[in-house]
Parts: sequence; structure tokens; C-alpha cells
Amino acid sequence: MRHLYLPSLLTMGFATATFAASSQAFAYGAGDFFTRIGVAKVAPKSHNGDLADGAFSADVQDKTGFAFTLGYRFHDKLGLELLAARPFEHDIALNGDNLASTKHLPPTLTLQYYPLGGIQSRVQPYIGAGINYTRFSDEHLAIGELDLENSWGAAGQVGIDLLIDGHWALNAAAWYLDINTDATINGAAAGSVDIDPIVVMGGLSYRF
Repeated sequence: MRHLYLPSLLTMGFATATFAASSQAFAYGAGDFFTRIGVAKVAPKSHNGDLADGAFSADVQDKTGFAFTLGYRFHDKLGLELLAARPFEHDIALNGDNLASTKHLPPTLTLQYYPLGGIQSRVQPYIGAGINYTRFSDEHLAIGELDLENSWGAAGQVGIDLLIDGHWALNAAAWYLDINTDATINGAAAGSVDIDPIVVMGGLSYRF
């Protein structure tokens, strides 16, 4: 009888150990480094300001491109994440015509809160708040010379990881970025452009 129980106990023990190891692997927590990669859409708010004493109404157009993040969890429920990307190039409509364009690079650092951090869950939502720095380059204007000043602003974030295994997860995230830039046309101050976009990204997350 004892010999019959032994294989069963070994099998149960192995299954329990396997389940425990698997569950532990899904427990996000302190010490995790991670990266998220995907496709991001930058959608500025509608009507982005009036330039040259109201002569031009500016509308910055949406743009989609590759983006990625790097992050570190220094606590089960707290972490830092840096949003990075290749420069996004936006057309700028003036009075309805695409007469201008610019590239911008918007690195954004957020402090994140994970309510389920340290818990063995395949669903890991998070929220974050932080700061954005936007660098403008390659400005173009069909009727003169355009210059946009670099910008600092606040940032907010929501996101979720849906875990596939101990390292990989599906990720969806959105940021609000406060981007306001002073514009100069032909060397003269022309007003401000309030871009204030929502950035939506979908892709994969990998933790080390």
C-alpha cells in the first residue's frame, strides 16, 4: 500500500512545486527591469492655437510610429519608466492647408503605481505621473522660416500588462503630455502652439 502512495505523493509534490514556481514567475515586483516596444499614435488636441496675431489657425496632425520604454521596479508597487521613440514628424495645417511641418522627440519619465504588484496575477494594471521634455527639429514652413521652442510639461499615464509567461506580456498604454511651444516665424514671435497630445501605444512587454 505504501508503495502505491509513494508515486502519487511524488507526482503531487512535483505538480505543487511546478505551480508554485510558475506562480512566482508571474508575480511582478521589486527588482524587475523591463522594456516595452510597440506602435504609438500621437494625437494632438484639436485646434492648437492662433499664430501671427490670429492670421493663421494652427492644427497639428496625428502621427503613428515606433516607440519603446525602459523601466525599473524599485518596489513591488512602484517603478520608474522612460518613454522614448524615433522622432515623430507632424504636418501642421495653417487655415486648413498643410503649409508647415516639424519633427519632435518626446522623452517622458513617469513614476508608476502598480496596485497588484507582488501579487500572482496575469493582469497587471498601472498608472503613472511625471514630466515630459519635447525637442523640436527640422521645422518647415512653406511661406517663411518657422522655429518652435523646446518644451517642458507634465505627463500622466495609464496602462496594463497581460502576462503571457514569466518574461513576456501584451501591453497597452496611454499618456497625456502637456506640450506647449512658442513659435517664431521669420524671426518674429508669432504666438504659441498648444499640442497637448494623447499618445496611445500597443505592443509587447519584456521583463528581465
